Amino acid sequence: MTEHRLRVEELVAEYRRSRAQLAEVHQQLARVSATAQSAEGLVTATVGARGQLVDLVLDPEVYTRYRPSELAAHIVRAVNEATAEAFSGAEEVLTPALGRGVDPGAVLSGTADLSDDELAEADAGPDDGGFEDHNWIDDSEWSKTR
Repeated sequence: MTEHRLRVEELVAEYRRSRAQLAEVHQQLARVSATAQSAEGLVTATVGARGQLVDLVLDPEVYTRYRPSELAAHIVRAVNEATAEAFSGAEEVLTPALGRGVDPGAVLSGTADLSDDELAEADAGPDDGGFEDHNWIDDSEWSKTR
């Protein structure tokens, strides 16, 4: 076999190992979840690895104990607590796969490949004042024909 052919086979084998590792990471991430409860235990939220709500259990007592805005606040608080815990578990799964110098939290939040300047721009929001006052219809032709 030629040296070139051996190198290609090494690269293919490395690719297959990487794909197998990626599949294992995806399977582990799919198993990550976290659950948090309100202080009284009347609201229980369960989220997946990316913080997506997968289950919400409300004790029937919440409907008589809380006003809607209070209930909403308890739900949001429980989801946020569970999300923080789930992100921590997902970071543990990702850390060995990503290697040194890569922040698993940044990967999970979608900011891993953005510079500090790009992150600052994203946080600042649109700089054009929004789209509400912009006329998107070119009616110059319309007015000429009327």
